[in-house]
This record gives sequence, structure tokens and C-alpha cells, in this order.
Amino acid sequence: MKPILLTILFCFGCAIALSQDLEPRAYANVPKGTNVIALVYAYSSGNVLTDPSLPIENFKLKANVIGTGYVHTFSLAKKLARIQVIAPFTFLSGSAKFNGRDTSAVRNGFGDAQIRFGINFFGSPALDKKDFRQFQQKMIIGASIVISAPTGLYYKDKRINLGSNRWGLKPEIGVSKRFKHVYAEAYSGVWFYADNKQFLVNKTLEQKPVFSIQAHICYYFKNQMWFGIDGNWFNGGQTLVNDVPAGDLKDNYRVGATFSVPFAKRQAVRFQFHVGAFTNTGYDYNLFSIGYNYIFF
Repeated sequence: MKPILLTILFCFGCAIALSQDLEPRAYANVPKGTNVIALVYAYSSGNVLTDPSLPIENFKLKANVIGTGYVHTFSLAKKLARIQVIAPFTFLSGSAKFNGRDTSAVRNGFGDAQIRFGINFFGSPALDKKDFRQFQQKMIIGASIVISAPTGLYYKDKRINLGSNRWGLKPEIGVSKRFKHVYAEAYSGVWFYADNKQFLVNKTLEQKPVFSIQAHICYYFKNQMWFGIDGNWFNGGQTLVNDVPAGDLKDNYRVGATFSVPFAKRQAVRFQFHVGAFTNTGYDYNLFSIGYNYIFF
């Protein structure tokens, strides 16, 4: 496989991962006019930790997710820009004890889609394939806007849903630095959410902004495989139902690892695993995913 194709596959190997808060190589430089199609399977299971004052106990979830994604790069003001679309289909089962009664549910359908637009402002010119072969990445600084669209399955009279029935927006800035075979990265962003005015039929669910930081260190081997260590932290996100506090997401940490292997021309497979290092409130889960990428120009 040509080096240019390997580099592209590395950069997008985790971009379509369903764990959108752990995405290595989101601001890496690649040739303009690159297209990547990705298929991902992910399995997660864990407990939903809620505010002790709420009448919910033993809230557990299991999810099998099949995700499809598409990435396209292009030139914008002579800078490298990219647009990414992700659409997940989820098989979800959950159980909980609510007001002392055991409840369970199964949901199968589409989750909320995500659209990401990003541009590298510094250290990442928009190059064609020929010129890109001579490019050596140093430091890159970029920014992105991520939009979460309410396309997922949602029942306004149910507590467990695949969609959130609201829009979300996350502005983000990122820095990527190369040290020979090592790439170090850090991103920071804030999620802002619209209100869900059909929570439990006629209630209004409001969520405060969620601040997040993620960092990655990736090592590239001579045989073109790469291995990465991932971590993130997010804080905030207090929820209110009809202006009554219903929990938050303060001080949550996750750590994980990613392994990418090219196996044919313009193709690669990527494995990822991550766990909750500390979760105060929210979904405390383990996740494993395997993804396939195909690139074309």
C-alpha cells in the first residue's frame, strides 16, 4: 500500500468511531479531495448512575450499534477542510427499578445523526495527492463545529429512547503535533443543547452546557500499523425537568486504546476499547468497537 493511502487511513481510522468523545487524528493533514467510507460495529454495556434523590435504581443498558460514516476533504481559503457525517443504527436493551418497580425496555432503530465540519487554520495547507507526498506534518491548529441532529427514534411517553429529540451543537478547537513516529493531540469543546419539549409527553427537559477535553498519543510502526492511548474528561451538563434539577455529568473521566491495521490497498481495520475511569453521574460503560475504512478519490 502506498504511504499516502496509509496516512489517510490512519487519520480517519477513529473518526467514525461511535464514541465521539475519543477520536484520534481529527485534525491530521491529508490530501484534498479525499473520500472515506466507514462501517463500524460497537458494543457497550454498563450502568446509568443517577442522582441519589431520584426514584431510579439499578439502571442498566446494553447496546449493539452499527454505524456508517462518510468523510470528504476539500480546500477552503487554501486551508484543508473536511465534512463528516455519521448515522448509527442501535439495538438497545435496558432495565431499571423506578419507584420500586422493575421495568425493562428494548429499542431498535436509528440514533441521532452527527455532522462535523472542520478546518485546519495553521500548519495544514490544502494539497493534492502529488504535493502531499512531500509534506511533513509539524504542528496543526484547527477548529470544528459538530451538530447533533434529532433523527433518532424517540417516544415522547418513554424514558428510554435512541434519540434525544433535540439539537446539539459543539464548537471545538484542536492541536496536533508530530514527533517523528509519535503524534500528540488535544481537543477542547463545549456541547450546547436545545430543550426537549416533549419529555414524558409534555414536560420540558433542559441541559446545561457540557465542557470536554480529550487527548491522544499515537505511535506509528514501520509496518504502518499504529497504536494510540486515548483519554477524556467532561464536566457540567446539569439537567432540569420543568426547572427541577434532575442530575448532572460532573467530573467524568474515560481512558482507552486504539489499534489500526492496514490490510489491503486503500483499506484498514481499526479496533478500539475504552472504559470509565471515573463516573459521578451518567452512563458508566465499557465499549468495544471494530471498524472498516475504504478510501477513494
